[in-house]
Amino acid sequence: MITRRLSVLGLGLLVWGLLGFSGQLSQEFDFSRHSVPLDQILSGCPPKDGIPAILKPVFMKAAEAGFLNDQDRILGLVEGGEAKAYPIKILNWHEIVNDTLAGKPVVVTYCPLCGTGIGFHPVVNGRPLTFGVSGLLYQSDMLMYDHQSGSLWSQISMEAIAGPMTGTTLTHIFLEHTTWKEWRQAHPATQVLSTNTGYSRHYQRDPYLGYAQRADLMFPTANTDARFHPKEWILGLKVGGMFKAYPFSELKKVKGLVHDNINGQQVQIKFNAEANSASAMDAAGKPLPSVMAFWFAWYTFHPETEVYATDH
Repeated sequence: MITRRLSVLGLGLLVWGLLGFSGQLSQEFDFSRHSVPLDQILSGCPPKDGIPAILKPVFMKAAEAGFLNDQDRILGLVEGGEAKAYPIKILNWHEIVNDTLAGKPVVVTYCPLCGTGIGFHPVVNGRPLTFGVSGLLYQSDMLMYDHQSGSLWSQISMEAIAGPMTGTTLTHIFLEHTTWKEWRQAHPATQVLSTNTGYSRHYQRDPYLGYAQRADLMFPTANTDARFHPKEWILGLKVGGMFKAYPFSELKKVKGLVHDNINGQQVQIKFNAEANSASAMDAAGKPLPSVMAFWFAWYTFHPETEVYATDH
């Protein structure tokens, strides 16, 4: 009998072992141009498209989403009066959803290894891009690839790191990472990504069960910091080239909004203890794109980050 005490590495191999493994960088990608050391790009076990991105998402009404429980986590987008929820229990198996919202192309991404849900407007030089899962990792974070040029894109750094579009960045958009209960109450007319994905996956099973509680990682990272548990949730914010992390263990000590100054800009951080989620706004209350992430993931990409701490 397989127990929940499998090592994290063993868990990963159990989940993806049948999908194939390559110890070398895929020859399907062009590495002649790159912005990161190639020896830090690793195989994540599944091959290219072994984790299938969703290209034609199907949605349902909130009342029809009986497969979701109140505490299930979702990524939520709102634009032009339209709201959509993307359940983590689906994203665990697909990682990327290519979609449109209010008539604009959007890409919703989730890396289970880093806990990072990030949304983009995938338009570069007026050209909309669509994305798939490369099967490769950089600093334990998923590498996406675009179908148009075949370039590899780092989810957390939000830019192409190998291939013809190296150095090109994507437009980060505001996305909420919260519970289904909180999202549904705030957006009762929301649409919900359906399990009718065209793929046979056990969406009620969490393939990463226990991973978020463990201190060990599946893959190495270049920068580490022991101030917090590696999987401590933080809200990461970039303002004018400066990075700052807001650990949930610190936000829990504060009642109400956190008012802060980053690189001369006033920001507000809202923490929802019940939903275990956080979001950022400017001084006028306008949402700011931010990233909920595990501490290790934010730090390895931004070792220069400032860290918020309460005075008590």
